[in-house]
Amino acid sequence: MTPRFLTLSLLIFATAALRLLPHWPNFTPVVALALFAGAYVEDRRLAFVVPLAALLLSDWVLGFYPGMVFVYSGFAVSVLIGFALRRRRGLRRIAAGTLAGAIAFFLISNFGAWLTTGLYPQNTAGLAAAYVAGIPFFRNALAGDAVYVALLFGGFWLAERRFAWLRQGSDKIGQAAL
Repeated sequence: MTPRFLTLSLLIFATAALRLLPHWPNFTPVVALALFAGAYVEDRRLAFVVPLAALLLSDWVLGFYPGMVFVYSGFAVSVLIGFALRRRRGLRRIAAGTLAGAIAFFLISNFGAWLTTGLYPQNTAGLAAAYVAGIPFFRNALAGDAVYVALLFGGFWLAERRFAWLRQGSDKIGQAAL
């Protein structure tokens, strides 16, 4: 394992741990860390495994819930969106990825809430009610995604400029230091 990968993993786990702190409903780093992992973790399998493991650990502390598979699926879609940011990470592309991840997560997780919680009738009116009920949470989620994306992508961009061993392709430098 390279120092870059270890740093990225630590950053992802630390960000997931923020879910354990008090926060506004759905103002969490979930989509942001999935986008970040997809954009920065070189091994595509690990881009899924590391953030999903971090999410699973935080859910272990917070408690498991019905519909987890839908939440994790929305999370995985955000990792896939992050893959599209790998080659070019401009502000517009990151903003579009953030919005796409938030929308995908909203659609998938609210579908899961409709299907698994028993709060809504299992018909189109119930599904619509589940999505309408989720709108206030979507606002918070999108705001949280924007804040955490700015912190993760911006912070790591600054760190790469400061520390040569974090730069893509500089793993040989980091390995030589070990």
